[in-house]
Amino acid sequence: MRFSRNAIGTAFVGGALSLTLAALAYPSMLGLDTVSTSGDRIIANTQWGPLTESDRAFVVAVRAAGLWEYPVGFIGLQKGQSEGVKTASEHLIDGHAALDTTCRKIAPMLNITLPNVASPQQIGFVNSMNAKTGKDFDIEFANILRMTHGSIFNTVAKVRSTTKNTLVRALADQANDTVLDHITVMEQTGMVDFDQTLFQQTTPPKLPKSDMTPPPPPAGQPLIVLTPPPTATSTPVDIDAASVSGGAPLRRPPPHRRAETARVRATPATPSCPGRSARHPSAGCCSAAPRPAGTAPARPTGWRHSASRPSGRTPARRAECPPPR
Repeated sequence: MRFSRNAIGTAFVGGALSLTLAALAYPSMLGLDTVSTSGDRIIANTQWGPLTESDRAFVVAVRAAGLWEYPVGFIGLQKGQSEGVKTASEHLIDGHAALDTTCRKIAPMLNITLPNVASPQQIGFVNSMNAKTGKDFDIEFANILRMTHGSIFNTVAKVRSTTKNTLVRALADQANDTVLDHITVMEQTGMVDFDQTLFQQTTPPKLPKSDMTPPPPPAGQPLIVLTPPPTATSTPVDIDAASVSGGAPLRRPPPHRRAETARVRATPATPSCPGRSARHPSAGCCSAAPRPAGTAPARPTGWRHSASRPSGRTPARRAECPPPR
């Protein structure tokens, strides 16, 4: 079949336009590195605020991270030798399932296409861990995941501090808590080689863009769902609350932060009674009967009103509670 010159030109322009629209919807068509160099460019104005290329790349990156770290969590539960690695594996599954739920909620609202497969570089991390056994697996697990989480931590902070989009801001808040939790549990394994890990984190290898970008999903393919574990402790963002409040609503913090909060709440508060002290918390002189409505509160015994004290005189000392019998 022969085509006229006009038909060929029309087909070329139409194909280029289709490629451009696809690239705007999915950053892998351009490469994440390219997107990052002009990340401030607004690609859409939404009811939740302007969406930039960096915003879109961030949502895709969070989704891609879950696509390899979530299954690595199950591998760690099966192959991990130490309790630290098993605990870190549980955190990976829990945290990325909640992040994935948020990504799948906000992506269609922002017209962002999510990947169904991790990038070739990330798949390489999984293969590298799978090739190890015993203690070698634990060491590889802790160091690779500490390095990757440390690398994305700065990106999360930058997106959180610069985005004008409410939904992306809420995702960044959640990702910040999750990534910090995962950094912490990797370090608690006691197997992180900080010299090597920080060098790899700050001096990443120069790979082709195709190796660092997750491939776009085939048209019509349903999104893979990272199912939360039965004992899930992390929670996704409340999208409705985030849309109304202009930021991320309060969420249940990661397990290690909940434990810290529980310890603080378990510490007895200092009583407000002026005559009560930590030494004598239940002394009788500190208890006061309810005062009738409309009457002024009684001053603690031993205190003088400032207006009735002549200048130059030493104020009276507060009465001490008697020691318990």
